[in-house]
Amino acid sequence: MRTTLNRVLLALIGLILLVVGLSVLVGSLDLQRHWDFTVPDWWPFTGPKDVLLTDHDRTRYRSDGWWWPVVIAVLAVLVLASLWWLLAQARARRLRQIRIDSGDGQGALLRGRALESVLRSEAESYQGVEWSSAVLTGRRGNPAARLVLGLAPHATPEEVVTGLDTQVLERARSSANLPDLPAEARLRAVRHRAARVT
Repeated sequence: MRTTLNRVLLALIGLILLVVGLSVLVGSLDLQRHWDFTVPDWWPFTGPKDVLLTDHDRTRYRSDGWWWPVVIAVLAVLVLASLWWLLAQARARRLRQIRIDSGDGQGALLRGRALESVLRSEAESYQGVEWSSAVLTGRRGNPAARLVLGLAPHATPEEVVTGLDTQVLERARSSANLPDLPAEARLRAVRHRAARVT
């Protein structure tokens, strides 16, 4: 849904910018006179000295009481819509339920938060991992995991990643009866105080 909305919005914005850019280009370079073609009456720029809004157009509604509230309301809606869109891009879509094969032909639904909690606790119990967070994304029948692991100073990243794949994720796959559970893991070093030697 979000991907489709993004594509539609980007296509509309791109189309609007293309039309405005072409109209400015045709008018500013006076292409209709050089290439001998005519533009429609509604075309905003017909020559290099044309402006988007004339003095009359810019000042026509200033004395009306409704003008500034409408302008401010439209700009506020545009800003809020832009912020909502930006936050929607940054927010990872969390998977609420996972469809698993229960063996009876009906299937079952597993809460996504339950599997996230298991992944977190399993990862934290692994040697060298001090803290972790897990988020499930994707679709019900094809989930994916995003993990962030805080590594202890003595941990070896290669061993942690190998153990994460062969133990933590493998247990999650087998317990949820998933054929595959792709995962993206980000490793972060945990800050610690320097040890004092006396």
